[in-house]
Amino acid sequence: MTSAEPLPSDRGFEKRYGLVITELSDGQANGRVEVRDELKQPAGLIHGGVYAAIAESLATAGTNRAVAAQGNVAAGFSTQTSFLRPITAGTIHASARARHRGRTTWVWEVEIADDAGRVCVLTRATVTVRPAA
Repeated sequence: MTSAEPLPSDRGFEKRYGLVITELSDGQANGRVEVRDELKQPAGLIHGGVYAAIAESLATAGTNRAVAAQGNVAAGFSTQTSFLRPITAGTIHASARARHRGRTTWVWEVEIADDAGRVCVLTRATVTVRPAA
């Protein structure tokens, strides 16, 4: 699905931290999260776990979109996140791109940027693909 209309997540954790998926298409997933005090660590920066959650959510959603028709499901397997600069206000913008589409794993690169378009976080997310139960 590619949509100009944002898709608020109605699932548990994604709903809790406010992920809105703005694009979900073949090998690409984009989303955003509005900065709120609840997402910040004591120093006033967005907590690193929020960035990792955004990356895993987009990578998993993108993989699920591609593998569901074959009777499979996707689940996060690992993430490696590098923090380049902080985000303290505004909107967190994330863009995920599939780099490897294997039979049992997919690897995604996720760039997370601030409102000025500066890349603030880079994440590599590995997603496992398994038969649906």
